[in-house]
Amino acid sequence: MIVAMKQEKKIIHPLKFVMYAGCASIVMIFAGLSSAFIVKRSQGNRISYDIPQIFYYSTAVIILSSVTLILCRKAFINRQMKQYKMWLFFTTVLGFTFILLQYFGFQHLWASGITITRNVAFSFLYVIVGVHALHVLGGAIALLVMYLNSFSRKRKNYDPIYIDLMNTYWHFVDFLWIYLLVFLIYMA
Repeated sequence: MIVAMKQEKKIIHPLKFVMYAGCASIVMIFAGLSSAFIVKRSQGNRISYDIPQIFYYSTAVIILSSVTLILCRKAFINRQMKQYKMWLFFTTVLGFTFILLQYFGFQHLWASGITITRNVAFSFLYVIVGVHALHVLGGAIALLVMYLNSFSRKRKNYDPIYIDLMNTYWHFVDFLWIYLLVFLIYMA
């Protein structure tokens, strides 16, 4: 006797679908900007540059922030709200620290002569990293809003969708920075 099993359709949450579509479009933006940088960089007048050491520190900070966000999600799922708030706070601080370190890194590049007027390729470099910085800033602001909302007595939402979305987005910008760092090293 064959038992017909009812196939369960897995339906993706609409917000997750929007997040995945947004991440896909961001990948396309960075692919286009990276290609433009490569083309402009190969058109002669190639100027080498050194990667500021602070970029490696900022990479460690953003990777650590992904770890703290994983711990934050785990605490949320387990209804450990004190730990959730603590890990969310650390993740938020690390996110803003990453942005600050990036600012110092690009100040160093600018001071060493890697300016947008020196070489057209460098203008693409600043656009690429500037667009990434805007995405990280948006994520850091979202983390801050989540942290402030965690203290609201009016809002008691235990739906994990928002922390899941934040995890997806934050890990995405984390991997995107790692790609950009490798790209910058390779193109230097």
